[in-house]
Amino acid sequence: MSFMNLRRAAVSAARALASSPSSSSSSVFTSRHSHSGAGTKKIVGVFYKANEYASKNPSFLGCVENALGIRDWLESKGHQYIVTDDKDGPDSELEKHIPDLHVLISTPFHPAYVTAERIKKAKNLQLLLTAGIGSDHIDLKAAAEAGLTVAEVTGSNVVSVAEDELMRILILVRNFLPGHHQVINGEWNVAGIAYRAYDLEGKTVGTFGAGRIGKLLLQRLKPFGCNLLYHDRLKIDPKLEDQLGAKYEEDLDTMLRKCDVIVINTPLTEKTKGMFDKERISKLKKGVLIVNNARGAIMDTQAVADACASGQIGGYSGDVWYPQPAPKDHPWRYMPNQAMTPHISGTTIDAQLRYAAGTKDMLDRFFKGEDFPPQNYIVKEGELAPQYR
Repeated sequence: MSFMNLRRAAVSAARALASSPSSSSSSVFTSRHSHSGAGTKKIVGVFYKANEYASKNPSFLGCVENALGIRDWLESKGHQYIVTDDKDGPDSELEKHIPDLHVLISTPFHPAYVTAERIKKAKNLQLLLTAGIGSDHIDLKAAAEAGLTVAEVTGSNVVSVAEDELMRILILVRNFLPGHHQVINGEWNVAGIAYRAYDLEGKTVGTFGAGRIGKLLLQRLKPFGCNLLYHDRLKIDPKLEDQLGAKYEEDLDTMLRKCDVIVINTPLTEKTKGMFDKERISKLKKGVLIVNNARGAIMDTQAVADACASGQIGGYSGDVWYPQPAPKDHPWRYMPNQAMTPHISGTTIDAQLRYAAGTKDMLDRFFKGEDFPPQNYIVKEGELAPQYR
């Protein structure tokens, strides 16, 4: 299929989702306030600012300027829609709207950190929507205790992230970036690249987490002839496991010690926060390659930087940091053998079309007092989704 046909297919799918009729279910769950559609709602969206890039692609929906493409629709229904990129601190634009907003839409790419303090101030808040996947920028326990609903567009960017992870694995294994930098700098030194460039075939690659993204990554790695391992709280169905050619490792550390390449695909929770500390990293294979598009806070920031400097980690690549945006003095910006980027893996144009459509669909259901697709809930009726418990 050509690129243009793929694009048309993605656009058609997004439009179909955006315009699809809501579920016939009309049950309304308990929340801080009933979300039946009477009255005007104040909706605040927090996105990254695109500046001169906003007009370069009409499908670039995930930015402040294009606001998920739902402004006209919301305002035609009488709702107030405010969009900003100014999200941090007591004098931010977001903070001004906290006391009287009803719905807050944010993304993992420019996260609006919704603390227990903000939840307490937000007397009218009913719904927290993540345009994308990953709602750990929200204090989920506080949201549950306050009777709020937290939901995200599950599945909207899993292909985007899995493809990006495969790219990062190859970039690290082949030692690609030093060669690219040589070209930019007018140099030519094959030895400076080749001494640590390898084939992916035959390497042991393990994913910590085998949910939607982890399974897609394993599927894409199979043709490379790797030894594929995975650790997850749930074992993959045996038939699918056989198709993927992946072996389940019950003990995480046992798996990690076997890996030439480790990919992080687990959510950020109280259990996973800071899991990759100095001690755990020291037990990995010397020169291990790590790809992390999950969440930056799963890693001990300084431990990763120190291990890259010592060679214990042979290369580290990812697009997630803590906090986000990363400050200019963040040590990962300057550590050797890194292939870091801003948080971009899940915000391709195709992903934006999907998560914009999914956000519109959930807002439509919210106004009508209808339930969301079950898999989209992160907090419902005081209960956290299993992956966050």
